[in-house]
Parts: sequence; structure tokens; C-alpha cells
Amino acid sequence: MSARDRTSTDEQIRRRRPVAAPGLQPRVLLEAPGLLIVDKPAGVPTQPGRGHAEDTLLNGAFALRGEALGALGADRDWGLVHRLDRDVSGPVVLATTPDAYDALRAAFAGRQVRKWYLALVRGSPPSAQGECSRAIREEVRGDMKVAMCPQRGGETALTRWRTLARQPAGTLLEVEPVTGRLHQIRVHMAVLGCPVQGDRVYRADAPPNTSPLPPGRVPDPLMLHAWRIEVPWPGSASGRLTATSPVPSGMGALAEAVARLPPDHG
Repeated sequence: MSARDRTSTDEQIRRRRPVAAPGLQPRVLLEAPGLLIVDKPAGVPTQPGRGHAEDTLLNGAFALRGEALGALGADRDWGLVHRLDRDVSGPVVLATTPDAYDALRAAFAGRQVRKWYLALVRGSPPSAQGECSRAIREEVRGDMKVAMCPQRGGETALTRWRTLARQPAGTLLEVEPVTGRLHQIRVHMAVLGCPVQGDRVYRADAPPNTSPLPPGRVPDPLMLHAWRIEVPWPGSASGRLTATSPVPSGMGALAEAVARLPPDHG
């Protein structure tokens, strides 16, 4: 199947009304009129696509608020405002009314939404805090879409980081992707020479590894967690709402690194 055919198939699946999956109902982090922010587990796709028609976060969300999300229809992405990579956990924003969807999509497009991630990386970045502005270009390699940082061309991308702690397990970073490109944090950390632990695709000074895992081998968990998201919300006292997702205990080294931080680290 060509890349064009794969994209077409994914689009056809996404336009179908998602089937509600009660066993996948996500934890609600924050809810307001028109707004629903839920906690996506690592390993769960955000939305239906090839091979995952009924086992995604959106299927679980339909078990929670199916009537409201279904009323938005495919043209408003069934309420889904943005996405997280399958291997990344953390807050996902959904709208439950047309007006809220349009306003939230405009806020994302206008970079009025702020997102902070926690990452445990191998080695350390070149400075305690800074930013990476390497442009990103999406490419299809076999069955996988990957991000590349070409010498010329590509789309503007900006990632900021600050070091929270250097520990035996690795360097713990707070990372803010100002733009929202494919695999942005992962490829930028690799370009900086400190790839995210557990990332088998993006490596320092090497092309993306798109080879499949050997049969029966379980990949190491990706030590990247979408920690906090802040969205503009006129109905709130401050004009903004923030949702925070605790690091899942199953993320092992990342959860332990965060637990060792002093109380005033933020």
C-alpha cells in the first residue's frame, strides 16, 4: 500500500463515528461547559486509524460523552482538538460544543495554548536551559512517518527546555514545544545529542530507526510524558485553564526521577 493509499484509508476511518469503548474510558482531568480534558495512557492511539478502529482514546471518550462528541461530527474531528503520539501519555483536549471546538482550534493555531512535557534523556543538552529551532520535515519511511531536521527547508519548529535535575538515571527536563510538529520533542532532543530514553526511532547523529522490533520483543517505555496543558478559556477567573497529569507509575525511571525532585522544583 502506498503512502497516499495509507493516508486515504486513515482518513476514511477517522470520518466514521467512533464506536464507544466503555473499557477504555479515560480519567477526566478537567471539565467545563464545552471543554473536556482527559488523561491518555501511553500505548493508546489518540484516534482511530488502520489497525486501531475501536481501541483508541477517542473510543474511550465516546463512552464518557458520546452524545456531545458525536454531535460535532467528522468535520469537527468528533471533538478532538489535538493529538499525542501513541507512546506518549498525558492530557488531551476535546471540545463538546461547536463554538468551543472552533475557539480551541483557533487557539492552537495561534499558539495560545501552552504545553509542558517531562522527559528523561540520555546525556544532557548543551546548556541547562535553551531552545532548539531546527526546522522539521515529515517523511515516510516504509510504513512509518518520521520527522527529519534537514539542513535546508522544512517547517518552522521551536522547542524550549530547562533542566530540572541531573540524576544517575539520566537528565530530567521540562520541555515546552512552542510549535506542534510531528515527533517534535523527540527529534529535537536527538539533534541536541540527548535523545529521550526509550526512544528507538530517534538517535543522536543517526537517521531514524524504522526497522520493526524482533517478534516477541516488548519495547522499553518512552520516557516522555505530557505533563501540563494550559488553554485560554474566557469563562474562567484568570481567562485560562490548566490541567496536570501525574507521571504514570508504569513509566518507571521517569516517575522515580520526578519523585526525587525537591518540593519547590516547579
